[in-house]
Amino acid sequence: MPDIKERLRQNIKLGRIYDPPSEGDGHRVLATRYWPRGVRGDAVDEYQSKLAPSRELIREFRKGDLSWPAFGRRYKQELSTEALQSELRRLAKVASSRVITLLCYCEMETDCHRTLLREAIIESVNQNA
Repeated sequence: MPDIKERLRQNIKLGRIYDPPSEGDGHRVLATRYWPRGVRGDAVDEYQSKLAPSRELIREFRKGDLSWPAFGRRYKQELSTEALQSELRRLAKVASSRVITLLCYCEMETDCHRTLLREAIIESVNQNA
């Protein structure tokens, strides 16, 4: 039987909000600061703007003022508040028993906060142990 982190890794999928939903998506969680244009509210099960990078962080990265590693460090700091850690643990609990899909507008999974958010959710189980 896989350990909890391996189960989370298997159950937390990444997707793009503009791609059509699939049966394998499970619980669809949109994690963006801005609601995407042209997307209906019923396209997701949950909208988590507070788990997305801050507007300032997004702006700095898009302008090229931050490298991807620097972006990741800053985003991890933003997620370190107790309120957000609580949300990460809640999503980890959901993902421990069913598939969830983290959604964003980015076309590529690399250099997208979805990958960092998935890791933060998985790592949040350490604080609970």
